[in-house]
Amino acid sequence: MQSLLDEIAAEALADPNPGSVASYIPELAGIDPHQFGIAVALANGEVYSAGHAEVPFSIQSVSKVFALALALGRVGDQIWRRVGREPSGLSFDSILLLEREDGIPRNPFINAGALVATDSYLAGSQPREALGELLRFIRAAADDERIHINERVAASEIETGHRNFSLAHYLASYGNLQASVEKVLGTYCHQCAVEMTCRQLALAGRFLVDAPRMPGLVSVERRRRINALMMTCGHYDGSGDFAFRVGMPGKSGVGGGILVISPSRAAIAVWSPGLNRYGNSKLGTEAMERFAHRTGWSVFGVPHREG
Repeated sequence: MQSLLDEIAAEALADPNPGSVASYIPELAGIDPHQFGIAVALANGEVYSAGHAEVPFSIQSVSKVFALALALGRVGDQIWRRVGREPSGLSFDSILLLEREDGIPRNPFINAGALVATDSYLAGSQPREALGELLRFIRAAADDERIHINERVAASEIETGHRNFSLAHYLASYGNLQASVEKVLGTYCHQCAVEMTCRQLALAGRFLVDAPRMPGLVSVERRRRINALMMTCGHYDGSGDFAFRVGMPGKSGVGGGILVISPSRAAIAVWSPGLNRYGNSKLGTEAMERFAHRTGWSVFGVPHREG
C-alpha cells in the first residue's frame, strides 16, 4: 500500500496542470495548487499516507457528510420531508431546481440541501453549541482532539457567500428553515471551515466503513444510506463522472479535499486545491481513478480507465 501511495503522489505532483483554486473564497484563492496528499485508513487499523498528507486544509463541502450524519441523529428520517435524495445534475450552488421544486432541495450535498441539514442539527440550539457538537462528532470519528475550525476561512465565506444567502432566503420563503437565515448561514460557513489533514480526514471517514473495529457512530442502515448518497450525489454535476472513473462513494469540497469510502475495506482522503470544471479536485479525482484501477476496489469491479 505504501509503495502504491508513493507512486500515485509522485505522479500527481509531477502533473503541470493541477487545476484552478476556488478564487471566489478569498482565503482559498492564494493557496498553491501544486500540492497533493493522500491517506488510507484501513479497516484493520493501519494507516498509510503520501505527499502532503499532513498539511491542514479547509474541508468545505466534505463537511456535509458529517453534518448529514449529525442531522439524521437529531431528527431521523423526518429530514427526508425537507430534502430529496436525487442527483441535481446542476452546479452545487444552483437555485434553478430549488425554484422549480417549491423549496425542496434535490439532495443534502448541494448547498441548498446542506443548509437544510445544518438547520436540522441546529434544532433550537445556538450555533456555538451546534458547532461544538459537530466538532465532537468529527473528533470522535478521527480519534483526534486537534481538529478545529479555521475562523479566517469562516469569516471569508460569510463575507462573500452572497449566493448561499440567496439560497437560504429562498428556503426560508418556503418555510424550509426553522432557524433564522443568519444563524443557519453562520453555522454552515463555520462547518465548511473545519480544517483537517488527509490523515485526519481518512481516519474520520472510518465511521462509514462497514467493518469491525470501525467507530460505531451511526447505525448500519444510516451508514448505507450516506454511502449511497455519496455515490450518486457527492460530486454535484460530476457525480456520474466520478462514479464511472472511480466507482466508490465519495464526497468532494472546493477546498480540494475528497473523502472516499471503500465499503468494508478503508476510508481514503485525497487533497489537492486545484479544481476541475465541476468544482472538484482535479488531481484528487485523477489520483482516485488510478488508485481504484490499481487496487480493484471499485464497487463495480476493476473500473474502466480512459486514456
